[in-house]
Amino acid sequence: MKQPQRSRQQKSGGGSGWKSNRPQRAEGSQNRRSRPQSATSGDNRKESAVRPGARPNARPGTRQPREAGAPQRETTENRAPARRHRPTKGDGGAGGEHKEIDYVFGRHPVLEAVRSGRAINKLIVAEGTEGTSISEIVGKARDLGVIVQHVPRAKLDQLAQHVNHQGIIAYMAAKDYVEVEDIVETARLSTRPGLIIALDEVEDPFNLGSILRSADGGGAHGVILPKRRSVPLTGAVSKASVGAIEHVPVARVANLNRCIEKLKESGYWIVGADAEGEQLYTAVDFTEPTVLVIGGEGKGLSRLVKQQCDHVVHLPMVGQINSLNAGVATGILVYEVLRQRGMKSQTRT
Repeated sequence: MKQPQRSRQQKSGGGSGWKSNRPQRAEGSQNRRSRPQSATSGDNRKESAVRPGARPNARPGTRQPREAGAPQRETTENRAPARRHRPTKGDGGAGGEHKEIDYVFGRHPVLEAVRSGRAINKLIVAEGTEGTSISEIVGKARDLGVIVQHVPRAKLDQLAQHVNHQGIIAYMAAKDYVEVEDIVETARLSTRPGLIIALDEVEDPFNLGSILRSADGGGAHGVILPKRRSVPLTGAVSKASVGAIEHVPVARVANLNRCIEKLKESGYWIVGADAEGEQLYTAVDFTEPTVLVIGGEGKGLSRLVKQQCDHVVHLPMVGQINSLNAGVATGILVYEVLRQRGMKSQTRT
């Protein structure tokens, strides 16, 4: 860790060095030793300062025996071992111990993570890395639908901070994902019409965290993310959600368009939010099972996703900026759904 630079103002004014507290000898003095003074001459002499807790007769520079009951001085022998913590990107989530580390590296740790069924956002492998264990990891990961990317080894060196990563790193999810069918089934068993939020290439973790908070507060039955070009569930998302990530089911799909088609077949109405939407958001009927589709930052809804929507709505803007961020837009739409459904207060059932 880089030490803070000292301020030049701490030095004595105009001097080239630090101010010395050592007394100066009088000019012309030839002998450094002074003659012993009599007892009467000590009346005009200033009393030397004694450090609190020190023995008055102690010789400077000598170690004195420790008094009984005095606290023991900390030494290298009795000092507790320091715990080194290397923060990762998105470190410090809310609601669980698994938010602290976003990735694991090394062939055996990654292999055990894959075998255990833990949710993995992405697997990156150094180009040119070979071996039986690597082939097994990559094969199992692809069977589970995990994204596998081959990147230059320098990228892995940077992530692992030059620790021996053995050519493979797995990005771990802050929470296990569910299947879309699980979300639909939860909504079917609920006493309320289904409400699902689908995100089209939302890449900002703080926006996703805000969306999860709105989803939890508004009683949404789940959130759907695409596997590519979208932020996964990381520690930063967990922290931004302030614990809401633990209460909202989240699914990842390989093809968002195909997922939307299946939701339409299940009886859901698809409502997309876009700055160029033809309808005002309050003009749509949200009392039926609804999927709210939110576009990414600066891009909005993609062309194919927009074509899948039954309604494309916009939020009125009177300022110089023509759109809101994804988190704010989601919050407005979710609570419009609640307003139309006449639910002032509700619990997720």
